[in-house]
Amino acid sequence: VCISFGCFVFIVLSSVQIFRAVLRVPSEQGRHKAFSTCFPHVVVVSLFVSTGMFAYLEPPSISSPSLDLVVSVLYSVVPPAVNPLIYSMRNQELK
Repeated sequence: VCISFGCFVFIVLSSVQIFRAVLRVPSEQGRHKAFSTCFPHVVVVSLFVSTGMFAYLEPPSISSPSLDLVVSVLYSVVPPAVNPLIYSMRNQELK
């Protein structure tokens, strides 16, 4: 748990530093391009970490089979499936 929490804190601090650096970009177009690149990655990582934490730290009192299924799909299927979409959106040939 300590190692996982440490990794989570490191990811959050790194994301904050990235966004601070992007806000210092002088051109509006450069900021927009940087945010459109970084934001989907932050969303996917947040989804992965939050559903993983919920799946492993869920109290048994609120456990239900349907909720466990939804959480496991969000944790194990959605982030790997979304990553190729994120990278292909940046590829001009695919557009």
